[in-house]
Amino acid sequence: MKATIERATLLKSLGHVQSVVERRNTIPILSNVLIEAADDGTIKLMATDLDLQVLETIEAQVDQAGATTISAHTLFDIARKLPEGSQVSLTAAEGKMQVVAGRARFNLQTLPRDDFPVIAEGELPTKFVLPAATLRQIIDKTRFAISTEETRYYLNGIFFHVADDVLKAAATDGHRLARVTVARPDGAEGMPDVIVPRKCVAELRKLLDEIDGTVEVSLSNTKIRFDLGSAVLTSKLIDGTFPDYSRVIPTGNDKLLKIDPKSFAQGVDRVATIASEKTRAVKMALDRDRITLSVTSPENGTAAEEVPGDYSASGFEIGFNARYLMDILAQIEGDSVEVHLADAAAPTLIRENDKAAALYVLMPMRV
Repeated sequence: MKATIERATLLKSLGHVQSVVERRNTIPILSNVLIEAADDGTIKLMATDLDLQVLETIEAQVDQAGATTISAHTLFDIARKLPEGSQVSLTAAEGKMQVVAGRARFNLQTLPRDDFPVIAEGELPTKFVLPAATLRQIIDKTRFAISTEETRYYLNGIFFHVADDVLKAAATDGHRLARVTVARPDGAEGMPDVIVPRKCVAELRKLLDEIDGTVEVSLSNTKIRFDLGSAVLTSKLIDGTFPDYSRVIPTGNDKLLKIDPKSFAQGVDRVATIASEKTRAVKMALDRDRITLSVTSPENGTAAEEVPGDYSASGFEIGFNARYLMDILAQIEGDSVEVHLADAAAPTLIRENDKAAALYVLMPMRV
């Protein structure tokens, strides 16, 4: 194999594929990126961790078609340190690859292409197209609520399902829930309920930053593929049952508080400065049009701040995890947010308004 690629093109593509590769691998080939040069002037770069696979196609000058695999992180680090604007020549033969750019030359070990594992997709019967902007919005407004508890593996991703003729995406860690609703795309009717793993969500979000058009989504009960043009991301799905989250979305919360999310979040952040790392609890005392945020910390002392808000129901006190509250408020784009409360022990509903695509549920804390 012999090919020449511009450094910037190579670096960008390696940036996409090498982030899938785990730093520590017991199987040596999984540390490698598959490089496949074709006679039509394209090079395919592929990396996998056996659960997630990314394939990127780039244009190059191919003098001799062929394929090999080479350490993904090593090649990425080399490309990063090469001079800007340089042309990178890759020549592979007899278990070695020579990388030449300007006066720099590297001889690297390779592993055979035939040993490289590829995720078998099988049939992907459900196919639909989503605008990249919609997919970005879905991920940004839900992924902060994905659980990181490995024991509850079925919560380690975003749950996609079609219900009431709309596509819904939800994530929860048991303390908070985020749900986004978008119009059901053509082709999504009858799709299976799927849980897309956290790592796949993170890699997809990185790739979405670079495209403005649409993304073709194909899926089955066990796999999902996102086709973003030059990049294709394929992932296994989480084999588990997502809980019926609709049961925790409160419908009868009759106390309505309206606040400016940014100034409210800043107030929470200020008083939470002295909160202990373990609890991060902030107390919210509600009175007519007056909300007092306070924190009491045995080690540090107390803090309190009055923040403006529109509230006319009966007064009471409720506690929240400051970090969780700020995470939710950070997702609100408008300058007003509705907080629907019931009592100090019941789940609280937070949304921009009743027309908003996203809604959030936050469990209170004892304070």
